[in-house]
Amino acid sequence: MEYVVVKWLHILSSTFLFGTGIGSAWYMLFANISRDVRAIAVVAKNVVIADWLFTATTAVLQPATGFYMIHLAGYPLHSRWIMWSVILYVIAGACWLPVVWLQIRMRDLAVEAARANGALPALYWRYFRIWATLGVPAFVAFIVIFWLMVAKPV
Repeated sequence: MEYVVVKWLHILSSTFLFGTGIGSAWYMLFANISRDVRAIAVVAKNVVIADWLFTATTAVLQPATGFYMIHLAGYPLHSRWIMWSVILYVIAGACWLPVVWLQIRMRDLAVEAARANGALPALYWRYFRIWATLGVPAFVAFIVIFWLMVAKPV
């Protein structure tokens, strides 16, 4: 029963982690495509909040529950699927940490521009390009991690 509860927490937290990430990226991307400064400011504020509430907490819960399940199930840590999952998780995390900083800066720039009823500065769009670029390897890493968790190839 303990394993089932931990597995449930692991799956639930991965759903929040991936779902918040993909949802935030979707709304941030399309708010930016609209070029509506006020919409971008509102979305950026909410994306930053969602990252702290959901992404940050589940990013901690994922490895905790994952390693505990490995322990409970008796899987060797040197299993290739586990090692690759950890490597890809670290890569995704390495992409996410600068994204958090970028989102905070983008939010601040968008809020300033909306208050001034002005345009977003060139720096905002530079941050946005970096933000989008970092999202690609993180997304791919999570897709592969999901496959590894299901298939558990040798």
